[in-house]
Amino acid sequence: MQQSTKALLRLREMILEGELSIDERLSEPMLVDRIAVSRTPIRVALVKLEHEGLIEPLPSGGYQIRTFSKKDLFDAIELRGTLEGVAARFAAEARPTRAALGPLTRAVAQLDDVLAKSELNEDDFAAYTEGNECFHSELLNLAGSPVIAESLNRIVRLPFASPNAFVMAQAAIPEAHHIITVAQDQHHGMLEAIEAGEGSRAEALAREHSRCARRNLQIVLDHDRAEHRLPGLQLVKNA
Repeated sequence: MQQSTKALLRLREMILEGELSIDERLSEPMLVDRIAVSRTPIRVALVKLEHEGLIEPLPSGGYQIRTFSKKDLFDAIELRGTLEGVAARFAAEARPTRAALGPLTRAVAQLDDVLAKSELNEDDFAAYTEGNECFHSELLNLAGSPVIAESLNRIVRLPFASPNAFVMAQAAIPEAHHIITVAQDQHHGMLEAIEAGEGSRAEALAREHSRCARRNLQIVLDHDRAEHRLPGLQLVKNA
């Protein structure tokens, strides 16, 4: 792994896991000591995290960690849904072959296997996140749009904006099985719409999928046991 990649991943992790305080000034010398890489990879990582929106420059030099309102989180999820909706429409309009649809179909089947159980444990939720990641990744691949891919890749790095951002936290709430069953029904619907070349339907389902994610995030934030499982919660004002 390149040193710049190591620095970026570790610094992002430190921010989301609360290892760095939101009141702490982030400087290159301090981070060199904490992450044990040279200044150049740290500098590159800081620029990338500023671009992602996790940190912002200070007038006096260095950076500080950004905070977000709940509206920021919901807006990011809504924007993700808009972009994934367009991606789903593009995928359907491309009329992919059965072979091209194979990875998306297998991702849906993988998720079906997870949900076949009446009760889910932590390992099952972890398996669900893997299948869910595959589904959303393959949906983007089928769209064939580097512009959408670049925009989505930036959005999903914000707290709670990615498809898997709070799946593991949902494991702590009673509605968990129902929530991901509804999500899986929407996965099936998107796959069927893409297979049938129904672009408008595929787009509408993807947008509704993100609206469900917004509602689910609110459920998690309102649940005492679940909210403690949310990496990045300390970045949310009045969470």
